[in-house]
Amino acid sequence: MIASNSTRLMAAAKTLAVIFFILLTGAVACAQALTVFPVMIPLSRGQKATSLTITNKGTSETAVQIRAYGWSQKDGDGDIQLTATNLVALSPPIARIAPGASQVVRLILRQTPEKREATYRILIDQIPPPAEPGVVHIVLRMSIPIFAQPEVRSFADVQFHLERKDGQIDLVAINAGNLHELIRDIVLTTSDGRKLKAESSASPYILAGATRRWHIAAQDSLPLSSETLQLTAHANSGAIEEQVRFVQAQ
Repeated sequence: MIASNSTRLMAAAKTLAVIFFILLTGAVACAQALTVFPVMIPLSRGQKATSLTITNKGTSETAVQIRAYGWSQKDGDGDIQLTATNLVALSPPIARIAPGASQVVRLILRQTPEKREATYRILIDQIPPPAEPGVVHIVLRMSIPIFAQPEVRSFADVQFHLERKDGQIDLVAINAGNLHELIRDIVLTTSDGRKLKAESSASPYILAGATRRWHIAAQDSLPLSSETLQLTAHANSGAIEEQVRFVQAQ
């Protein structure tokens, strides 16, 4: 699961602590090399079944647990919100994979979405092997998005505006459509030609019905609230080139 900023920082701190421990003790760090294909699962209208393949490229047997969750976005920075679901069936839920071998995981969608795209994520967790003296095992977690199209005609409808609050500027996008959009390489150009970029660590996805915010970094003075900025970006649906204006922050 992709967590909030504070959780990500805690996870990074734990990783650094493990590395520091390894340096102090001289322990060996071992991580299995797993690959998954595909890395994103689209389900077309009416499609209920598909599969993914997990390959063990390591030199020893490994075990994995596979679980499905409902995926939503809390309005704001696009952090992933995961909830337990029984709408996606996976087989097998646990697998042991020999070195150089692959495991096919079958996926069945139990309910076809009607009016809005349904979004899920598959979490693949490597199960830690038995403890070994002097060895620190680093296990992997992979998160695979699933996009299930609804029965009706589907499209993304993303509207942009700018908000100024507490001395900073946010680009706000509202997806009023019933399909997700992926937005990347965001650049805002001021009337005097300055290029302002969105923070690059933010998730590029904006799910159907969600609102996203990107903090805009400005090295010099901020543009005036009366100014209109030129937005350029790339999306699944093609290049974005439009003018965006400030609105009153909520």
